[in-house]
Amino acid sequence: MNSKIIGKPLPIIDAAEKVSGGTAYIDDLKLKDMLVGLALRSPHSHARILKIDTSDAENLPGVAAVLSKNNTTNKKFGINLKDETAFCCDKARYIGDEIAAVAAVDRETAQEAISLIKVDYEILPAIFDPFSSLEKTSPILHESNSQNIANAFHIKRGEVDKAFSCSDEVFDGDFHTHLAHQAYLEPTGCVADSHPNGKITIWGCLQSAFLIRTFMLSPILNMKADNFRVIQTKPGGAFGGKLDVKAALIAAMLSKEAGKPVKFLLSLEEDLTCMRPRMPVHISLESAWKRDGTLLGKRVKIVADNGAYSSLSPAIMSSIALRTDNLYKTPASEIEGKLVYTNLIPSGQMRGFGNVQATYAWESHLDDIADNLQIDPAELRIKNYTAKGDVSLHGWKIASCAVEDATKYVVDKIKWKKKRQKGGKGIGVGLASCIHVSGNKGFSVELGPDDTDPSSCEIRIDREGKIEMWSGESDLGQGATSVMAFIASEVLNIPVENFKVPPTDTGYMPFGMGAFASRTTLIGGNAVKIAAEDLREKLLSVASEFLEVSADQLHISNDEVIISSLPNRKISLVELVKKKGNVIKGSGTWLAGGEVLDENKYGNPSTTYSFSTHGAEVFVDIETGEVKVLKIFCGHDPGKVINRLGAEGQVEGGTVQGMSYALMENLNQIDGSIQGSNFHNYLIATSMDVPFIEHDFFESIDPYGPYGAKGLAEVAINPITAAICNAIYHATGGARIRKLPITPEHVLEAIAGIKE
Repeated sequence: MNSKIIGKPLPIIDAAEKVSGGTAYIDDLKLKDMLVGLALRSPHSHARILKIDTSDAENLPGVAAVLSKNNTTNKKFGINLKDETAFCCDKARYIGDEIAAVAAVDRETAQEAISLIKVDYEILPAIFDPFSSLEKTSPILHESNSQNIANAFHIKRGEVDKAFSCSDEVFDGDFHTHLAHQAYLEPTGCVADSHPNGKITIWGCLQSAFLIRTFMLSPILNMKADNFRVIQTKPGGAFGGKLDVKAALIAAMLSKEAGKPVKFLLSLEEDLTCMRPRMPVHISLESAWKRDGTLLGKRVKIVADNGAYSSLSPAIMSSIALRTDNLYKTPASEIEGKLVYTNLIPSGQMRGFGNVQATYAWESHLDDIADNLQIDPAELRIKNYTAKGDVSLHGWKIASCAVEDATKYVVDKIKWKKKRQKGGKGIGVGLASCIHVSGNKGFSVELGPDDTDPSSCEIRIDREGKIEMWSGESDLGQGATSVMAFIASEVLNIPVENFKVPPTDTGYMPFGMGAFASRTTLIGGNAVKIAAEDLREKLLSVASEFLEVSADQLHISNDEVIISSLPNRKISLVELVKKKGNVIKGSGTWLAGGEVLDENKYGNPSTTYSFSTHGAEVFVDIETGEVKVLKIFCGHDPGKVINRLGAEGQVEGGTVQGMSYALMENLNQIDGSIQGSNFHNYLIATSMDVPFIEHDFFESIDPYGPYGAKGLAEVAINPITAAICNAIYHATGGARIRKLPITPEHVLEAIAGIKE
C-alpha cells in the first residue's frame, strides 16, 4: 500500500499538550458550589450490618448529603453478574466495602462527617482462600448462593478420553497467580452534577462512558440512560481498571441527594485497596502428546478468586479458559472452571483480560513438555501453531496469522540455538507466544444496544475550516484518537494536525463500546474510515457543482479540492462549506463480525485475532534467588501498523508492564487486609529496571481491519511473564516457577524442587 500516513512513525496528536502540563485531569475540574464526596468503608472482612446511625453526620454544618442503606436502593448491579449494591445492605464482604458516603463543603468536613457515622457490626467468619471457600463448612458470602460459586462451567470438546488413552506421554502441572493492581498514576475519580430538570452530568476517567450509564447509573438510579450525560476526561492511565467504576455511581447519587455538583475522588490508598485488581487464579493442566511433539488433547481445571463481588469476572474466567486452545491446534479439550467468592477485594479486569494468567500457565507447561520430549521449545510451538484459515476447537476463525514469523524473529535475535546449549549456569533464554482478540463479541451481551458490538463516527467540517471527529471510543493514553485521526487523514488527504478529536461525550457523540478488548483500532477505526469515505464523497460531490466537473475528476489535497487535470482550478474546503451551508459531515457505523458464544462457549467471538511471541534472556543468582532480566525480544502480528511510533510505545510499555507484574507486583493481603497501600510498598518497575528491548512487527494484513490493522494493546503484555519463567527454567537447569510473582523466595523454592 502506498500511504502518506498509515504506517509512519508520527507523534500522538495530544503529546505536546501532555508533556507541557496542559492536560486537565479529573481533579482539575472545578464547578461552582462543588462539594467533596467521601466514602465510609468497612474495617471488617465479613460483618453483618445491624444498624447505621448517620444523624450526627447529617447535622454537621457543611454536610449536604449522607447516603447509606437507610436511604438508598438495595437493587443489585454488575456487567456479567449482578451481585453488588451501591452501599452494603445486609453485610460487608471485604475490607473497603462501601458502607456510606457523604458530600460536604470541603474534605475536612467530609472526613469529620465520616467519623461521626456509627455502625453496629456483627463480626462473621471470613474466608480468604477459594479452595477453603468451596468446603461445605465454609461461611456463605451471598445468601442467594449456597456454594460460594459465583460462576461455573464445564466444557468438553473432541474425544478427550481417547486422546489421553492414545497418547505416548501425559504431562501435568499446577500454576498460581496473584493479585496485581493496574498501577495507573491517576487514582479513580468522578464529578457529578445533578440538574434541576432531573438529568445528571458525570465527568471521569472512564474506559467506556456508554457502558457506565447502561449497566450502573441507569438501573440503580432508576432513570433512562439518556438522562445521564457522561463525559470522559483525559486519563492518567487505566489498563482495564477504569472500565468498572463505582465512583461514578456514588458521585451521581450524592449529587442528586445534595442538589449540587460533587467530586468523588479515591485516595491512592483507597484505589490500591478497593478497586478491582487482576484476578488471582489456580490453573491445573494435564496434556496428552505424541513423542514427536504433536498435541492430542488437554484437561484444564481453573479455580479463580472472585473476591466479594463479580461484575466482569465470569467473562475473565472464560477468557482464561479458552485462549490457549486457539493458539495451538488442539484436537480435544476438557475445561472445568469455578469462580469462587472470598472475603477479599473484588477482582477484575486488567490489561490482557485473563490472557496473562492463561499464557503464563500454558506456555510454562509447554517448556516442561519440550524438555521431557527432548524437543526444542521453539520447534514444539511452531509444530502446533494455528494458522491462517484454521477454525479452532472452540470455533475461532483465524483470518490472518503471522505468529510463526514472529517466533522465528525472536529465535534469530536472541541467538536461540547457541544460547540454549549453555543453559543451567545462571544465564538462560526462554520464549512464549499468545493469541488475543480484537474486540470480543463473545462477551458483548447486555453491554451495548444489541449484540453487534457497534462503533460509530461522525466527521464534521464547519464554515471556519475546523474539522472535528466525534467517536464514542475512548482514548486512555494509548493513542487511540491519534490512530483514528491518522485513518481519517489517509482517506481525506488532509493533514493530521487539522483534526480535532474531542473526548467521548455521550451527550452528543455516537455510540461506542469504549476502550477494552483491544477493539478500538479495528472496530472504532473501521467506523472512522467509513465516516471519512462518506465525507470525502460529499465534499467531492459539492465541489463538482461549483467547479463544473464530475466528482471523479477531483481530488482533495490539504485544505482544497482540486481538478486533477487542471491543478490551478480548485476550491478551498472553507469556501465549499460556506457555499453549501454551515457544515458538511460524514458518518459511518461498523458492526463487528464474530459471534456471541453459545451456552457451551462455542463460537467466533472476534472479527480477527492478533499474535505475539516474546523472548527473554535472564540472569539468576542461584544462591539468593534474585532474577535480572537482561534482554527482551518481541515479535508482534498486529496486522497493518497504523502509527509505528505509537505501536512501538504499546509494545515497549506492555512488555515492561508484564515484566513488572511477573517480578515484583503483588497486592499482598493478611487476613483480608491489603498491605501495599502506596507505591512505596506496592512495587512497580521503574526506568532503572527496564532491560534492553528490541522488537519488530509482522504485518499479516487482516482482511477485516482498517487498512489491514488489528489490535495490539493487550497482545503486547500477555507472553512476557511466561517467557521470563521459561528463561529461569533454562538458567537454573529446571527450576519451574509455579507461583507468581517471581520473588527470590519462589525462585529458591523452585531450585530446591530440582534437587528433590
